[in-house]
Amino acid sequence: MYLHVQRLINEIVPDEPDPAAANALQEGLGGQFGEMRTMMQYLFQSINFRGPAGKPYRDLLQGIGTEEISHVELIGTTIARLLDGSPRYQGSPTDPLDTPGAGGATPLAIALDQSNIHHYLVAAQGALPVDAAGNPWSGSYVYNSGNLVLDLLYNLMLESTGRLQKCRIYEMTANKTARSTIAYLIVRDQAHENAYARALETLGVDWGKVLPIPKTNAEQFPEVKKLLDLGLQSKQYTFDLAAQSEAGKIYQGMSPSQDGTVLDASEQAPEGVPSTIAAERFEEFAPGLDPDLLALIQATADLEMADVQPLYGPVAPAPGATT
Repeated sequence: MYLHVQRLINEIVPDEPDPAAANALQEGLGGQFGEMRTMMQYLFQSINFRGPAGKPYRDLLQGIGTEEISHVELIGTTIARLLDGSPRYQGSPTDPLDTPGAGGATPLAIALDQSNIHHYLVAAQGALPVDAAGNPWSGSYVYNSGNLVLDLLYNLMLESTGRLQKCRIYEMTANKTARSTIAYLIVRDQAHENAYARALETLGVDWGKVLPIPKTNAEQFPEVKKLLDLGLQSKQYTFDLAAQSEAGKIYQGMSPSQDGTVLDASEQAPEGVPSTIAAERFEEFAPGLDPDLLALIQATADLEMADVQPLYGPVAPAPGATT
């Protein structure tokens, strides 16, 4: 069972729209080594896990898989913000459809010669479940052999390759919005590398000889170094409200990264940052809230909302109710 907190796991720094950077980030979302892949792979491995004695390993997979859901949200939101409005479009909310953008520019002309035209044709300036070449994400990417050592080895390779690709994407753009998210994911990929490497060590696997981790020198990136200085590469969250996770039995001791840090699995989840909904895009007719629809929304908002208890489990019946 999963619960959603309406906060982003990391801050997205504001900057100008950059459709080309948005398309590069699509590889980190829907590519073979992207966040959709890691999310699905780890969750399926945890769902299909066998052997009660291996619960700490199942809990580690489940915790990282749950975090990857938030990474899909983060990178998808970043793509949408990088696409949010043509840089030349200054349409008027009172006359958004028939008047071209500032200086006579056509509002969506940018879609014809930059990035991925599907971002504008079918996604209304939002993210898509595809890679940077427009190929749809495929469930065939998911590796789940059922053998713990094989799965952990494959996961270590997956995180390592994903971090390598994100370092390349970082070097493709100077956009602050893109780099803020890329840097965070680079560091969290390293944390997950540490998790799977440490898990393999507890199983007697000398992974360093079997699978050398590529050296990316990502600490040269200012945004990455800031996070590394906070020790974010050596933390793993449980995302477990009931405090039943045993992942901390594995994620402990000196970091396999050999950077002098100690692995820490004591936190339930990061604090996160406020999540905001983007403004309407009139040139995309999205979401297309005309005055009648806005009136309906306001009428619904004026209704008294039922009180929701901030907990999970059985909810006490209302006074006077029968069961």
